[in-house]
Amino acid sequence: MGEYNLQVTIDQDSGFCFGVVYAIDMAEEILEKDGYLYCLGDIVHNDEEVERLKAKGLRIIGHDQLKELHNEKVLIRAHGEAPETYKLALENNITLIDASCPVVLKLQNRIKTSYDENEKILIFGKHGHAEVIGLQGQTNNNALVFQDIAELDNVELPGKFTLYSQTTKSTEKFYSIKNELLSRGYEVKANDTICRQVSNRDKDLPAFVAKFDKVVFVSGRKSSNGKVLFEVCKKHNPDTYFISSPEELERSMFSPGDKVGIAGATSTPMWLMEQVKTELEKF
Repeated sequence: MGEYNLQVTIDQDSGFCFGVVYAIDMAEEILEKDGYLYCLGDIVHNDEEVERLKAKGLRIIGHDQLKELHNEKVLIRAHGEAPETYKLALENNITLIDASCPVVLKLQNRIKTSYDENEKILIFGKHGHAEVIGLQGQTNNNALVFQDIAELDNVELPGKFTLYSQTTKSTEKFYSIKNELLSRGYEVKANDTICRQVSNRDKDLPAFVAKFDKVVFVSGRKSSNGKVLFEVCKKHNPDTYFISSPEELERSMFSPGDKVGIAGATSTPMWLMEQVKTELEKF
């Protein structure tokens, strides 16, 4: 123990969601057998985990590189892909290892059905996010994506539309957007497609963080879900720090004898939270 004698507890509900576990298990299995595997985009929004898998032979490529690839295996990560990707794979004789999360696939399906029935579609999601690109692809890129209600202020919206959400958004925010749009007089058909593994963490985290003097939230900076959950932590324990790796920890964040809780996003590996705990115990 270090002289600060910190008491550190990891939130056992934190760590990978099943979609990420599924994708990483699939990747590791193929890497063991073939020694390498292409993956379209970061397999998970966590640089440390990506580096670990790259060392085992994972090769991260973008859509441009996919066009040049022929006769190879390519993994589709949990975030899912747009229909164009599947078409391209057929043309280039690429075997797709599809690890799209079932929650995302179901949502893609629902959006496609809505679009085929000529409904006008709004998607509450982060611009340019991997999952959102896949969702928009179901509508031939005709859906209107917005990440903040203010973006809709000067937009001519149809009188009637269907509202969807990226799976890792905050449930609370989704419903407040729905109600705001209803109060503006629109006819809104709202589909809450937020992943329950994510929204249950929204519910469980407040009780967890309340038990500690300080909370360390571990997440990649690119993680949408990390942003949502960090806000939840901070709201219920203002002494919450966001870090991506143990190197970012500083003694000045803590006082001797502090009880410290560690939590993470659905894309944060448990081994990384363990490393943070080890580091804190040295203080």
